[in-house]
Amino acid sequence: MPQLRISEAASLLGVSDDTVRRWIDQERLSATRPETGRMTIEGRDLAALAQELAGEEDGGLRSSARNQLRGIITRVTRDTVMAQVDLQCGPFRVVSLMSSEAVDELGLEPGVVAVASIKATQVVVALPPDH
Repeated sequence: MPQLRISEAASLLGVSDDTVRRWIDQERLSATRPETGRMTIEGRDLAALAQELAGEEDGGLRSSARNQLRGIITRVTRDTVMAQVDLQCGPFRVVSLMSSEAVDELGLEPGVVAVASIKATQVVVALPPDH
């Protein structure tokens, strides 16, 4: 079973180390302190909490797309027909191309909170070099 340090868990959930420690203190997340002395979290426990947190942040949006990232619009670049909308969703930058008409209808501009729904037939999953 993969064991993650508190800082890794916090980064994966998009929260601070202190938030993860509070969740451990509140027994919302379990952790162990192996012989190394550093507190670790089992990967499965973290995955379960991530799913729980994703359900809490749903906000009632109903869609067939399951890959949804909430973020803030950082830039809108447009011409008369098409627009590029950049969102910052936690540590992730998401770019969407859409019609300028859609941008106007939705009122998209920097500072607006939006949800990016990603629907694709192919997703590549890789492990970072340190795992």
